[in-house]
Order: sequence, then C-alpha cells, then structure tokens
Amino acid sequence: MRATLDPVPRRVATVLAALVASGVLLLAPPASASPKLLKGFWGPTHQLSGQSAFPIYRDLGVNVFQMQLHWNEIAPIKPVNPRSPSDPAYLWPGDVSYGIAQASAYHMQVAVMIIFAPRWANGGRSPEWAPKNPQDFANFAYAASKKYPGVRLWMIWGEPSRTPNFQPETPQPESRANAGKPLNKAEARAPRIYASMLDAAYGQLKSASTKNLVIGGNTFSWGAQGIRPVPWVENMRFGPKDKKPRLDYYGHNPFTTRRPDIQHSKGPFCFDQHHKRSRKAGCADFSDLGWFGPVVDKNLGTKKHKHLPLFLSEFTIPTSNRDSEFPYYVSPSTQGSWISSGFKVARAVGAKLYGWVHLYDDVDDHYSKFISGGLLRSDGQKKPGYFAFRRG
Repeated sequence: MRATLDPVPRRVATVLAALVASGVLLLAPPASASPKLLKGFWGPTHQLSGQSAFPIYRDLGVNVFQMQLHWNEIAPIKPVNPRSPSDPAYLWPGDVSYGIAQASAYHMQVAVMIIFAPRWANGGRSPEWAPKNPQDFANFAYAASKKYPGVRLWMIWGEPSRTPNFQPETPQPESRANAGKPLNKAEARAPRIYASMLDAAYGQLKSASTKNLVIGGNTFSWGAQGIRPVPWVENMRFGPKDKKPRLDYYGHNPFTTRRPDIQHSKGPFCFDQHHKRSRKAGCADFSDLGWFGPVVDKNLGTKKHKHLPLFLSEFTIPTSNRDSEFPYYVSPSTQGSWISSGFKVARAVGAKLYGWVHLYDDVDDHYSKFISGGLLRSDGQKKPGYFAFRRG
C-alpha cells in the first residue's frame, strides 16, 4: 500500500540534507532473508515494458507479495448473500487474480489487505469511514477468503490510526493524542471501533480456514493526522468488558527519518507534552521496535498468544529532495545502507516480515507529484537499495 505520512518537522529534511551533502515457485534459489524473516513487497504486477514484474521480485528474494482489496469497489451494492463470493453484487478485480496467479507461479505467498467501506455499510459516507456494523466487514472477509483460498495472510485495513485512512477520529495535530497523554473517550472511539472490526473479521477468517493468519493494528510511526501507535495499541479494546481483539501478527509500518538502530530509541523526532523526545510521546519507528514489540504484547497478548510477532508491511526511504510523499530524503547509497540496517533490526526483534513499498521511482517532470522511494529509477536502473534489499 502506498503510504502517505503526515508531515514531520521540516527541520528533519534540513538535517538529513546536510547529512547527504557530507557524506512463488522459485526457478532458482534467490538471495533471500532468513526463513524466519519473510520479505514482502507492495508493487506493480507489471514492469515498465509491460511484462510481469514477478521475475524482479524473485530476483529480490521476495516471498510475500502484498495486495489490496477495496471492499467499497468490490461491493458497491449490498449483497444478498454477503458470505458467498459468487453473489452477483460482488465485482472481483482481475488484477488481484492475476497477482495471486503470478505469485503462485513463483512460489510466493500473498498477503491481502481489506480496506475501505461501501456507502451502504457506512451510512452513505466516503470509503474511509468505518462500517456501522463490524459483521458486514467480517462477512466480506469470509467471502474474500473463499474467493481466494490460496491466500493465508489477511491484513485488516491499512494504517487505521491515520485520520485520512480511517474515520471517525477526533485527534488533530498537537492534540492530546499527539502529546503523550492518555486518550479521552472521544479520541479512543477509533481504535475501539477498529478493534471490533478486527475481532469480527478474525472469527470469520478462521471460520473460512484455520490456516488463515490475521494481521491487525497496521499502524505507522507518527500520528500528526491521527493517533500515534502506542496510544492506538493501548486503546484497541471493544465491547462493554473491554475485550482484546484476536490477531496473529501485529502490523506496523516503521517509517523513519534516521538509520534503523535499536541501540538508539529515544523517539523519531516525536515530542511529548513537555516537548521532550521520549517513549511516552507514543511514536515508534524502526529504531523503537525493540521496546514497541513488548508494548504490543503487554496490551494485546493473551494466555494463548502471549507474543505477537511484528509484521512490518511497509518501509521506504526517499532519495530526492523533491519527493512529494515524505518531507525528508537521503542519498541513494544511504538508502541502501539504511535498508541493510533495517534487516538487522527486523531480525533482532524477531519480526515475521520486512516489507517494502515502491519498486520504481516516478518520472520527475518537475510539475507532477514525485515518488523517489523505489529500488529502481524511473528508467529501470537499479539503485544501491536494490542490491541491499536483495542481500537482505
């Protein structure tokens, strides 16, 4: 999923600019990560030439291809039999079937993210608004699992802690949620509603197949347009008895403005109400995973699942000062170095997956929005980051 981070202070870009100035049937065994750490990728299904992109993913050692299912587009009309994938209301996308088929041909698993609600389910609102009845979402998850029986990894929504991705949310920039304070009742509505959806979907996905694995949470590092990951995790409860939602892995996108290193974890340019960087500020980037994982276990672990491995679905590092997705960047060589550092951290914390988003950079015409976090330039030339990700 293409992530859009809320802005971090522009001085971060200035600091990093100064640093730059100074200095899956595998047809052949790919360069890949340890079997305990999967490599994931969000990317196009086709190369610039129009051919399948999966030979590139094979070369990179990818073993989990990640895709989205937009519930609002697949079910624009309320189905009569919502748990049946053959209900005529469902419009299943061909590109997802193609991606799954290609992944299978290269012996790759597929992780599917279910996101966005249709108007009939959320009161006639835009897709980011949550459904009024969590069971409607769960029924669609069941149907999707039956439609794609080879898919075993299911992500429940993408970055729901961000206001643009999931409503309703009360917090705005500089709110209580972004000052290291406990959420009030109104602010806690979003993680509570999300928790009820997650738990309902978990039940239906496990009912469809006990082999299904559910990834919940799916937060990201900051929270200027929503809720920071720590208070989000702390408030993932539902019902009158504050039940914990069921999940198999905790999803987190650990975008960072610094080299991944769990030996330095005072917060990714994230301040508390006293304008100090600390864990209490509630942010969690790559360097914070050493302590963020235990926070997840403490709040969401159960007697049956005391430890929830981290599923690091998305990571990318822009390499141009014109990048329109992030207000910071590093040099291409530094991107490669940070990718390698990320693998070290992911293994150190026992993560399940290390995922990347963006295969190609956009063409920079100096007018349009420009993404520079790819492993390949817009002409297909490999960056140092390509080789770093391939080495794992």
